[in-house]
Amino acid sequence: MRARLLALVLLLLLAGCSSGDTRDDGRITLRFQSLAWQEESVEANKELVKEWNATHPDVRVEYVQGSWDSVHDQLLTAFEGGEAPDIIHDASDDLADFAYGGYLADLTDLLPARLKSDIPQRSWQTTTFGDGIYGVPFLQEPRVLIANAKWLKRSGVRIPTPEKPWSWAEFRRITEQLSGRGKYGIAWPLKEPVSATLNLSLSTGGQLFHRGPDGKVTVRFEAADQVVPRTIHAQAGTDRSASPTTLGSGGSDTLPGFFGGRYAMVPLGFSYRQQIVQQAPKGFAWQVLPAPAGAGGLTQGVSPQTLSVAEDSPHKKEAAAFIDFLLRPKNMVRLALGDWMLPTGTRALNDPALRTPEHGWATGTALAAHLRPAPAQTVRGYPEWKDKVATPALQEYYSGAIGIRELRQRLEEDGNLVLARYQR
Repeated sequence: MRARLLALVLLLLLAGCSSGDTRDDGRITLRFQSLAWQEESVEANKELVKEWNATHPDVRVEYVQGSWDSVHDQLLTAFEGGEAPDIIHDASDDLADFAYGGYLADLTDLLPARLKSDIPQRSWQTTTFGDGIYGVPFLQEPRVLIANAKWLKRSGVRIPTPEKPWSWAEFRRITEQLSGRGKYGIAWPLKEPVSATLNLSLSTGGQLFHRGPDGKVTVRFEAADQVVPRTIHAQAGTDRSASPTTLGSGGSDTLPGFFGGRYAMVPLGFSYRQQIVQQAPKGFAWQVLPAPAGAGGLTQGVSPQTLSVAEDSPHKKEAAAFIDFLLRPKNMVRLALGDWMLPTGTRALNDPALRTPEHGWATGTALAAHLRPAPAQTVRGYPEWKDKVATPALQEYYSGAIGIRELRQRLEEDGNLVLARYQR
């Protein structure tokens, strides 16, 4: 009798760990793993879960806190162990291997027409693999220049706007003009240089990844792809207009020097504005400027945050309904404000709360139409290419350890060897 009781307890514990639990009373419990980390964002997500649960007594959602730092490996382990959450928060550039590996549900027939039509097709391209849709892109952020407003005004340089941005050549000249006496016009935080380089290179017509008629992808580091890295390299090594000490730093690491008047500008993701509001000393005046433009105008790549459903979830329809609720226009605005990012939804993007000049919101929304899928969105093997080939090669190039020819050789030759293993 005791052995049977123990076995029953074990079975109940195992059932409690699985996704999409259905209780004896018929109520469904879905696990929603969120990667929200900023206090406002966590609060907004938890409030929306609470509101759903209050109005959907038969389908309860359980909030599970995840982490951006370990999400890929954590999800891979969960998928292979059959313990993945039903609703998965991730980024679009992390989905390709999971989608092609059969771990994510195809949402094509599960999403309502309202949601499909509200999000532009260019955003849907970030989560479309083959003939299926494997995530809903809902938050995105352009890379912008956060500038010391008093410094720029005092210097007399032309202040760029989304309508009249700086060119990359003008940007280089201005950072040099702003530099001198131990101060720098720009501080590039390039601890993780790949996404910044690739996404900004869309503005110069860069593409880097080329898909042939056979569907296979190859890397070609051509002239248009080299404009941005050459500019950064020249600022740091030739002009002395970019701080050499920040090249190995993260975005947050540059803020003390920025507040201290050592750098005139820092290129950062749009969401960093929250940290600046919280940490800037009293009286520090700053403004948001568009990134430089090239042959491709203000175009830049983004990897939106996404919501997906696990293929193993027994309640895909209910999970998709929760995603639809979470991404209603008013709710999408709440999530965007909580994360200090831009919504992908057209109706949410037009909300007055996201178009105020305060804290640069209006500049960000003006850039939304120029955002395109990041170059590596659908490339299988991209995470390995980024970690093992591109990151060390770009870090060495920006530090001056290698030249542009060796950078090209490593990105192309070594990179194509990595990608080839995923395309056999």
